[in-house]
Amino acid sequence: MADSHDNLPAIRKAVEIFNQFSCSLVLHAGDIVAPFAAQELRKLNCPVKAVFGNCDGEREGLARVFQEIGEISPAPLKFAHENLHFWLSHFPVENPNLKNVDVVVFGHTHRSQINRYDHVLVVNPGETGGWLNGISTVAILNPKTLVVDVIPL
Repeated sequence: MADSHDNLPAIRKAVEIFNQFSCSLVLHAGDIVAPFAAQELRKLNCPVKAVFGNCDGEREGLARVFQEIGEISPAPLKFAHENLHFWLSHFPVENPNLKNVDVVVFGHTHRSQINRYDHVLVVNPGETGGWLNGISTVAILNPKTLVVDVIPL
């Protein structure tokens, strides 16, 4: 998910979908905005990894919430999960052919996108908040098949 911009109903729906899919990890590619919105992520049945976006002004408050639900940091956040190496960023990655990276996830553009560049899968889940274009979305990645589904909320 990305760009949720304090839209509580959309965040709640996203959490419901992630729990229905029994996700083992949720990624947030920035622009949660306020700690009260991050509180909704406590209802997930899995941890969350997130990066700060350009609209995340209350970073200390967000960091406090994330101490209990996962991890939030400045971008990029590089990590491994389910035998895949991830690069999580808020802004689009200019060179997606990164070494030792299988999946790049980013936000900021508020448009969903799924591309492959050589060995790298690049995913923008679109805007969870739906404020900019009126469409709220998240993306679900199957780590075994690398198939991504963009799901409207």
